[in-house]
Parts: sequence; structure tokens; C-alpha cells
Amino acid sequence: QVQLQESGGGSVQSGGSLRLSCAASGNTNRHYCMGWFRQAPGKEREGVATIDSVDSTDYADSVKGRFTISQDNAKNTLYLQMDSLKPEDTAMYYCAGRSGQQCFMHPHYYDYWGQGTQVTVSS
Repeated sequence: QVQLQESGGGSVQSGGSLRLSCAASGNTNRHYCMGWFRQAPGKEREGVATIDSVDSTDYADSVKGRFTISQDNAKNTLYLQMDSLKPEDTAMYYCAGRSGQQCFMHPHYYDYWGQGTQVTVSS
């Protein structure tokens, strides 16, 4: 079993930055995919960015060039650096993990989820 805990959310103005963190504990292993997802009120949960155990990354088109996913294996921590934030980035952000090397942008494929951290961007 893997436990995930997000932190770093908050309220910022349009154009601002935030850095989200996700601490993993429990039965972590080296063959996995980790991702960030978000869900705005009234909308479905969507993939934002993924990273695998060899640091290959993928991004949703809506965040390419603005968000950066990274990880620190020594600390078992996943990060999401969010720059040039827009009001449409407002959502609850979740980190998630799945066993297996292949990454997917759809949340259906992920086994472990954190509780989420709220990001609010005002215009």
C-alpha cells in the first residue's frame, strides 16, 4: 500500500506561481508512474502531468510550457512547479501513482491517490 500526501496549494493572482509537493510513503517501488491530476467544480478529473521512474514526462496541452513535473527519489517526493498561472487552472490538484512503467494521462489507470490540495487563481 502507498500513501500520498499533497501540499503547497493556495491562492495566487493570474501570472503567479505555486509549487505543489506530494510525499509518498509505504510500499514504494522503482517501477512506477506518478502523475498530477486536477478537478474543477462541475468538471471531470483530468490529467495534468506524468513522470515515470526514468524521468520521462508528459503534459496536458493546456499546461505545456507553464508547468514542470519532477521528483526527488531520495525524498520520495513528487513536485509540480506551476508558473504563469491562469484562472482556468483553478481546481483541486491530486497526485496519484500506479504500478508499472507505462504512464497514462487518464485517471482511470491510477491505483493510489492523495487527498488533494486546492489551487485558486484570481484574475
